[in-house]
Parts: sequence; C-alpha cells; structure tokens
Amino acid sequence: MSADRHAPVIVAARRTAIATASRGFARHSVDALAAPVIAAVATAVAPSGLPIDDVVLGNCMGPGGDLARVAALRAGLGAAVPGVTVDRQCGSGLDAVLQAASRVRAGDAALVIAGGAESASTAPHRHWPDSGERYTRAPFAPVGFPDPDMGPAAEYLARVRGIPRHRQDEWAARSHARAAAAQAAGAFDAEIVPVDGVARDDRPRASMDVARLARFTPAFAPASASLARDGARPGGTVTAGNSCGFSDGAAAMAVTTGDVARDLGLPALRVRAAAVAGGDPALPGLGAAPAARAALARAGMTVADLGSVEITEAFAAQVLAVSDDLGLDEATISADGGAIALGHPWGASGAILLVRLAARMLRDGADFDGRAGLAACSIGGGQGIAMIVERIA
Repeated sequence: MSADRHAPVIVAARRTAIATASRGFARHSVDALAAPVIAAVATAVAPSGLPIDDVVLGNCMGPGGDLARVAALRAGLGAAVPGVTVDRQCGSGLDAVLQAASRVRAGDAALVIAGGAESASTAPHRHWPDSGERYTRAPFAPVGFPDPDMGPAAEYLARVRGIPRHRQDEWAARSHARAAAAQAAGAFDAEIVPVDGVARDDRPRASMDVARLARFTPAFAPASASLARDGARPGGTVTAGNSCGFSDGAAAMAVTTGDVARDLGLPALRVRAAAVAGGDPALPGLGAAPAARAALARAGMTVADLGSVEITEAFAAQVLAVSDDLGLDEATISADGGAIALGHPWGASGAILLVRLAARMLRDGADFDGRAGLAACSIGGGQGIAMIVERIA
C-alpha cells in the first residue's frame, strides 16, 4: 500500500442539470434533487466493496432538519449510512467536500459522499415572529456590523475596486458564450445525472452578447446608506444580465483515498490543499481571494501553477475583483462558463465548481497541461473558501 494511503482524492463527480428557479425543477424538493446524484456516485464506487462512512451535503435555504441524512435514505443507501448537513452559505458545497477530505486524510473515514444541494423553488416561506416580516435570508453578521445583501455589496465592490460596467458585461457575455458552446459540444453530458428527464442546463444563451447586456438597467443603488463611505452616486453597474440567476440543482462526488481510486480504475483529483478565510463583511464578494491565497501557500504554489480555475460567478464584479486581487490569468477561469450562464444553486455551487474542474482535468483527450485546479467561493458576511486539486495518474 502506498505511503500516501490517506491522501484524499475526488472521484465520480456528478451533478444535476441546473434549472432556473420555478422552471425545470419547480416541484422538486431539495432532497429529491440530491438523492439521484448521491445514488449515481454510490453506484460508481460500489465495486470497491467499502461501506460509505458518511454523506456530507451543503445547503443554505432548505426546510431544516438534516438534508444529507434524508437524501441518503431517499437515495437508497440504507439506514446504516449516516449524513450531516453543512451551512457556509454559498460556500457550503465546497466546505462539505473539504470536511470529507479532512476526515479521509485523518484516517477517520475511507469513503465519503460529499457535495451540496439547493432548491430555490421549494425553499419554505418563513416569517420573523415579532414583526411578521418574511424571512428572506439568515443574517450574515450581527447588529453593529455591515450586513449587505450580495447584490448591493457587489455594486459597492465594483465601485471601490474600479470595475466598470463594460468589463462586467464583457465577462457575462463570455460566460454565456462559453457555456452555450460547451453545452452544444456535449461537454456537460457525462457529468449530468438526469432527474425526471431533465438533463440540460436551461440558462445559457449564446445570444446574450455585450450589445444585449448593455440594455439591462442597473439593479442596485451604488451604495446603501450603511455602506456609503464616500457618498452614493446615481446609476450603477451591476445588472440582472451580469449577475447569476436563482437556481435549483445538486452535485456530489466520492472522497476517498488514492489506493481506492486506483483499485476502482477511476480517474481522480487529489485534494492538495484547502483553506477558509474571513474578511470585511461589507465586501463579501472579495472573500475568495484570501482563501485562495492561503490554499496556495499551504500547497507551496503560486497562481502560475494553476491551469484551471473555477470561481463562483454570483456577480461578474465579484469574480473580476478576485481575479484582479490574485493576479489570475483570466483565460484559466471558468473555461466552460460559470454561474452567470449556468445558474447559482447556493448550497450546491461550491461542489459544482469541483464537478467542472473534474470534467475538464480528467477528460480523455482534453487539452490538459498538467497544472493544478482551483475552486473558490466568496461568501456572504465576508468569508471565502478555496480548494486546490491536481490530477493523479
């Protein structure tokens, strides 16, 4: 048995199609989205003969309870397979894989299914008990700290980092063009697990070019009163066109050891390093940058060692701010489009980044240059999470 017997690897990375809220998966509960993907991953690793030690899923806005356990039972894994649910907001799916990898590395587990799921369509409507006001999201920070919604925060980030409207629209057009081309070429087909016949992402639009995006009006004030540090100005740069959509979807993968992956004959990505970070709650869109910087330091790498990068495209302003901050080669980022084109099912999005990295880095005949991959999310409240993976033979 090899000396790195506990080095965690990712195999059998799969996802559902991503559907815009109230469309393809409008009637599917979040566990109904997660279960088919979990079952597909479990089938892929079943020849190992190993028991599944746990199921770890990220989720933000579900009905409560333990989604991972409910979905594992629904997937037919049996009553002996436990489950635990993680909430690090839109970094939840990536954190679920991080936690699974940590347990495999420590020798506390040999096979864990990890990922995330979100159903914006079926998330319950809740209300605050005192005011009766509808509960739309959890607080990202306590009273006394900035707690902006992500849209206004993206507008503020664009302003303080000098990211103009045309750069954001150009990035959004790039996302749609690349996702539409990848979809037409069948690049997503192998990673998607059909759910009730839905096997195609519904959001990418090849027609969403810069000229069309320029017609969108700004969606948010340039700075709310609580965030204005140098005075609000009229207008704005963040629009519905250069932002993601509310979406439904799920993703999962098996986290195990390199020895198990080799025994299964499955291509694998080794988890080289990972990190989480905290920062200014007023600038949550920048959180992926310090997390990525910490993960690179732990891996003994620099940005020049990265050949494939996936950063959650919640807003073009965010991914551009992170790219600028890290000094990334933009050509390496979201090569097949990102959340602006595909959608952003919050609790699943971090895991979807790893599915996309696996699809490109492990694909037979792919133009793979041997460099590592980075998945990173900026998170409401001023957090970030990042993971570096590398292909193994």
